[in-house]
Amino acid sequence: MQKKLTKSKDKVFLGVCGGIADYLGVDPTMIRLIAVVLIACTGFFPLTIIYLVAAVIMPDYQEPSKHDDAVDGEFKEK
Repeated sequence: MQKKLTKSKDKVFLGVCGGIADYLGVDPTMIRLIAVVLIACTGFFPLTIIYLVAAVIMPDYQEPSKHDDAVDGEFKEK
């Protein structure tokens, strides 16, 4: 199954960094620390705007449904 970039279910602030960490398979704390350092080094403005845009664009985390075994293009019966 293909990975999807979504917000984390373990949100600290909007779930963006946690979602990126889940996607990359790394510790969320590392991504959060990197984000804080980069935001501080860039004068807060550019990366803060990018973070907020990502929070709006990224879909929320959804639990995998029980019927995810259907092949692409097939209909799922309820």
